[in-house]
Amino acid sequence: MSAAGAVSGGAGVPASATAGASGAPRDELVTAAPRTSEVVHRGYVWDLVRDVVTLDGVEGGALGSGTVTRELLRHPGAVGVLALDDDERILLVRQYRHPVEHLLWELPAGLLDVAGEPPHLAAARELAEEADLRAGSYYVLLDWFLSPGGSDEAFRLFLARDLSPVPESERHRRTDEEAGMVSTWVPLEAARDAVLAGDLNSPSLVAGVLAAWTARERGWSELRALDAPWPQHRAYR
Repeated sequence: MSAAGAVSGGAGVPASATAGASGAPRDELVTAAPRTSEVVHRGYVWDLVRDVVTLDGVEGGALGSGTVTRELLRHPGAVGVLALDDDERILLVRQYRHPVEHLLWELPAGLLDVAGEPPHLAAARELAEEADLRAGSYYVLLDWFLSPGGSDEAFRLFLARDLSPVPESERHRRTDEEAGMVSTWVPLEAARDAVLAGDLNSPSLVAGVLAAWTARERGWSELRALDAPWPQHRAYR
């Protein structure tokens, strides 16, 4: 069967799948798969969980077949901020990341570890704590799963504009790896080129820079409201 014959409907979306607003395929939330869960290890930030999942007969067979055992990291989720000034420069912060043994240039970001805190307020808190900045406006730039094969971590990235400094007397005292953090402003185009050259490797920075460049080329017309739905994160469905 040809590739064209394997699909039906407009934009090449299989009949069993859902199309998004653009006509391209859309990811779908599934909560119906029967499972049992066991916490194997409770960690400082995330837990290691072992799920036994029954795939048979769920979603018309779209999940596969049989019963499988999967171990995953249960994660609180995180948010980040791409702060863009009036000269179209973005703010980068540098932090040591021990698992990969690198000093990485990143976007200000942090865990959703304050109960009941809306994502955009968590993003504003991280921008103030890591970059000593406030923003007059926030927009949702991008959502994604960081490692869906082994973790449920959902990440939401905001675009922040209308920036101003946090007063000296109100600034956060950074500790641990953040104590050595430095920051720099980089033109969006230069950041894009550095990403494509492989010089910048933080996933939120890579995704955010490419998304921001695309959004800029489209006149920022497709940004979402700061409180846009976020079904990918279990706490905000």
